[in-house]
Amino acid sequence: MSRINNQIICLSLTWITLVSMVGVVAAEVRVTDDLGQVIALKEPAQRIISLYGAYSEILFAIGAGDRLVARTRADRFPPSILDKPSVGTHLRPNMELVLGLQPDLIIHVVGRKHGHEVIRQIQQKGLTVAVFQPRNFAELFSVIKRLGILTGEEANAESLVSGQRSRLRQIDLSLAKSKDRPKVFFEVRYPNLLGAGQGSIVNDVILKAGGLNCLPNDKKLVRINIETLIDYDPDVYVVQKGPMNRNPGSPESRPNFQVLKAVQQGRVIFVDEYVFSRPGPRSLEAVEKLAAFLHPDLANKQ
Repeated sequence: MSRINNQIICLSLTWITLVSMVGVVAAEVRVTDDLGQVIALKEPAQRIISLYGAYSEILFAIGAGDRLVARTRADRFPPSILDKPSVGTHLRPNMELVLGLQPDLIIHVVGRKHGHEVIRQIQQKGLTVAVFQPRNFAELFSVIKRLGILTGEEANAESLVSGQRSRLRQIDLSLAKSKDRPKVFFEVRYPNLLGAGQGSIVNDVILKAGGLNCLPNDKKLVRINIETLIDYDPDVYVVQKGPMNRNPGSPESRPNFQVLKAVQQGRVIFVDEYVFSRPGPRSLEAVEKLAAFLHPDLANKQ
């Protein structure tokens, strides 16, 4: 009888071990980031540092905001993120603070050369860094889904993407009634004039809103002079306000800007840099706001 009991106990222990092993395998999460790196975690991330505010917004939107253990100095949305400690800027994070918070995942953005150096320094400390750089809505939705996998919030991520796609379809259906596609210039910075090129999320915001980016350059940011801008002569002039363009002033009060069609016709709009230039959940709000400005006749009929 004792031998039978021992066998039962051994079988039970073996079963428990197998179940535990399956649980470990099932808990592992794995994605490929935009640098081609395979990001593998033994379980969904529990302690996250996002070094780009748009990704912090995504985490809150998919129900993983409580996993954030820190923010960057510039992060302001959602307001509850201000309760998190700051680790500095995304290009100059305080490594001592970062290490002290013991994150199991750091999320960063592909950017300037110095940004790549920051990523390398973090990785040298043995920390896991996932890097993303969405330039359009298709890529943004992919980032949302991958962050959903890394946090174990796949269902919420899928729901967010589905909702945003539905809203984009509604805008597209409304715009189908009009063949007008105004030429748009998006001012990133002034007076050292910088515009949004076709390699940025802004370009897709303009397209989805029923406009055309007047800058043909495929870069994210394009330096431009007033003479070239006059040649392009946009129908609509968009001025972003935020860290990159703190005090732009009104285009009609600037030298030589009065000759622009958009200025003459009063088709100038000021927008929030955080909403328009950061690829995140609020990018859809940017499309809706710009579409209403570009096509007020359609917006009034909805």
